Amino acid sequence: MKRNLDELRLFGGEPVFAEKHHVGRPNIGDRQRLHERLDEMLDRKWLSNNGPFVKEFERRIAEYAGVKYCAAICNGTVALEILARALGLTGEVIVPAFTAAATPHSLQWQQITPVFCDIKADTHAIDPDRVEELITPRTTGILAVHIWAQPCEIKRLQEIADRNNLKLIFDACHAFACTYRGRMIGNFGEAEVLSFHATKFLNSFEGGAVLTNNDELATRVHAMAQYGMCGEENVISVGINGKMTEMSAAMGLTSLESIDGIIAANYRNYKEYQRQLADLPGVRLLALDETEKSNYQYIVVEVDGRVAGISREAVITVLRAENVLARRHFCPGCHNMEPYKSRFPTLGRRLPVTNGVVQRMMTLPSGTAVSQNDVAEICQIIRLVVKHAAEVTDRLVRDKTIEILPVFNVDSAPSEAGCPKQRDAAA
Repeated sequence: MKRNLDELRLFGGEPVFAEKHHVGRPNIGDRQRLHERLDEMLDRKWLSNNGPFVKEFERRIAEYAGVKYCAAICNGTVALEILARALGLTGEVIVPAFTAAATPHSLQWQQITPVFCDIKADTHAIDPDRVEELITPRTTGILAVHIWAQPCEIKRLQEIADRNNLKLIFDACHAFACTYRGRMIGNFGEAEVLSFHATKFLNSFEGGAVLTNNDELATRVHAMAQYGMCGEENVISVGINGKMTEMSAAMGLTSLESIDGIIAANYRNYKEYQRQLADLPGVRLLALDETEKSNYQYIVVEVDGRVAGISREAVITVLRAENVLARRHFCPGCHNMEPYKSRFPTLGRRLPVTNGVVQRMMTLPSGTAVSQNDVAEICQIIRLVVKHAAEVTDRLVRDKTIEILPVFNVDSAPSEAGCPKQRDAAA
């Protein structure tokens, strides 16, 4: 455990960790059981096209979430695209600016205009008050995002959707195994979309799903993911190839069997981060509601430079040099990404909370590959950097390790200041 600045990698020492600690490093279940499933798949020579593993995976995910239907899809982005098409969304759909690019891209790909909404500072979730202000005659839906394994304000969003005759759907890619008011995510809105990408807490190598309790919608989604086919020859709609493979379903089933252990490891790490970072000036760990079920996948920390005396960017630079690959999730905000930045150059003016959050927040490693001792080491680095904030910043700027101001102006647009180009400090 490093006690002084000169022991840090950037200032002449050796990295705390010999191996890189990634955010979202895959959780691997029982390898032997996975190998057995892959042998079964190869023996039956059924690799795709709605095979037995896919059917079992759909059934078990639906049972876990307590929903009537699960349609397994090749990935979460395609699942969002299919759902939007199945619901007949057109014109404009309201979506948070603080999300993965895949969320608005799934709309734009179909010539639906994503209308970016601001978020709430305490949760980073879409702000229902701002949603209402963005509704126009062209609005057909709201695509809300359950972020960091915590649900949106679902009740308020549903009331807004009902009052304005809009379709409400959820990007629930962060929120499988989570609850809202005691009810499992997957049961809200018209439907909810999951991701089982390798970086998600439960993975199928690559994959996604649409969960719904709507019989007719489930039929359309299933068909659209198989070229619009219902049965072997009956084509009922336009469609694409969105099918999940048997190999992905085999991994998904194996992951699902380990879900309790994965969540327990995530929770253990969350509580350790909470303990280690308590009362650290200017550093806030995003708290989760422990009265609800959560997968505890994401460790989200905000660094308020005005209080900590050091920017988020400087903290990340030091961490990455120590092989702690902290991430700036969703920076600089979808409104500052193409094609939206060019189409709507002044949009950032109505997104002050998003602009501030993308400059302050970072995600830290967790999961089954991270131990409590690892968490303690990571937090000690952060505490050391904050304790010597002025000296660390001076050294980084003097050595041109990073092109930053000592403290960000959180009211400014983040496209340049919030996510600057920098050297690979760990190289």
